[in-house]
Amino acid sequence: MVINRLLFIVLISSLIWSCKKDNFNADGFGFILSEDTLKFDTVFSTAGSVTQFFLIKNESRNTLRINNIQLMGGNTSPFRMNVDGLPGTRFGEIDIEGNDSLYVFVSVNVNPNTNQLPFIIRDSIQISSNGTVRYQQLEAWGQNARYIRGKYITENTIWDKELPYVILGGVLVDTFATLEIEPGTRIYLNADAPMIIDGTLIAKGTKKDSIVFQGNRLDEPYRNFPGSWPGIIFRESSKNNLIEYAFIKNAYQGIIADQHKTSVPKITVNNTIIDNIFDIGVLGVNSRFVFNNCQITNCGNNIALIYGGNYSFTHCTVSSISNNFISHKTPVLTATNFVKQNNQILSAALTAEFTNCILWGSEGLVDNEVVLEKEGSGSVSILFDHVLFRAKSDPPNTLFTNVIRNENPMFDSIDVSNNYFDFRLKKESPAINKGKITPFLFDLNGLPRKGLPDLGCYENQD
Repeated sequence: MVINRLLFIVLISSLIWSCKKDNFNADGFGFILSEDTLKFDTVFSTAGSVTQFFLIKNESRNTLRINNIQLMGGNTSPFRMNVDGLPGTRFGEIDIEGNDSLYVFVSVNVNPNTNQLPFIIRDSIQISSNGTVRYQQLEAWGQNARYIRGKYITENTIWDKELPYVILGGVLVDTFATLEIEPGTRIYLNADAPMIIDGTLIAKGTKKDSIVFQGNRLDEPYRNFPGSWPGIIFRESSKNNLIEYAFIKNAYQGIIADQHKTSVPKITVNNTIIDNIFDIGVLGVNSRFVFNNCQITNCGNNIALIYGGNYSFTHCTVSSISNNFISHKTPVLTATNFVKQNNQILSAALTAEFTNCILWGSEGLVDNEVVLEKEGSGSVSILFDHVLFRAKSDPPNTLFTNVIRNENPMFDSIDVSNNYFDFRLKKESPAINKGKITPFLFDLNGLPRKGLPDLGCYENQD
């Protein structure tokens, strides 16, 4: 009887062992790769990339043995591989349980070369299992760059477009220095890198060669995140600044202008887009500036004019639409003649003119897109001259001339799900031919204004 029981146990053990053996996938056809090509967006030389991954998926119920995972470029490859937590260029004899996956992590580091234009880098990873061989393709765009780390500019300096600038730790332009940025220059700023101007900034692009200021994270999803870098700050001593044909995007704050004491504008901004700004697109604190033919869009607060000052906006489209990154909760324009400091109210004269402008935001959370507040003795003079705006009630201390209230401007294309915003006007827009003639005969796209111009920075050509 005991012998029979022992034979039974041995038989059961043999069956279990046989089942385990039969459940091992020996043909190698049970695995697939989660990606055809692992792609890296622009990677600056020496900076390194974020880490991406792909999966080796075992679609069989049986255990799959991977005989070889090999980075084909080996140790000379710009790509780096990590399998199951271990770095290396070659791995073998790795088992993947049935219906399970193995993560393979990849990063890339680009060595500098003589190329001025972006260049492509490729390699592949070979995966083999029992005679089946597949390749995971790797592709990255490399870009040589000039790195600036905590730069203090004390003399007149020119930045050209030959290579982009990657700014780490910020840039400070001294009181008696001028930084001139030539057309086509691209400037990528780190999260710790404000541009602080105590002297003068001349950033003069052209329609064909605009100047770009943006964050230095170009990989998805970070490339479209607002708040990626601090912004451009013009402090009290700064003067005679010019920004023309520029694109300022993805900053925490766009342009910040501190107090200004002369009759000459601290900043003149022409033909410029300020977009996707987390906090305030344009902030003036008892300052003086001029904006012409500008688009200021999708900001936490598009324009804030605080503690008085003197401001002019002509042919500007100022709008925010709630989207995947920023919920439209504050007015597109806030203006006050005061500031609260140490429980005291300080006031100063406020003068602002808006001509041929659109001030609009998506409905739902904000009733009044224009908020004007007055306290203290500082005078307030606001002019809306040929302006389309949305407000439940008219702002106080404002003179209105030929304005359009609460009519949708009918922007060309708004697709929030795909993060696509085209702020040109449809031909049915109420803003068509509702402006007054100004010296600005061409719109932001360089197209001619015809007869009575349209409101905003774009002229409909239909």
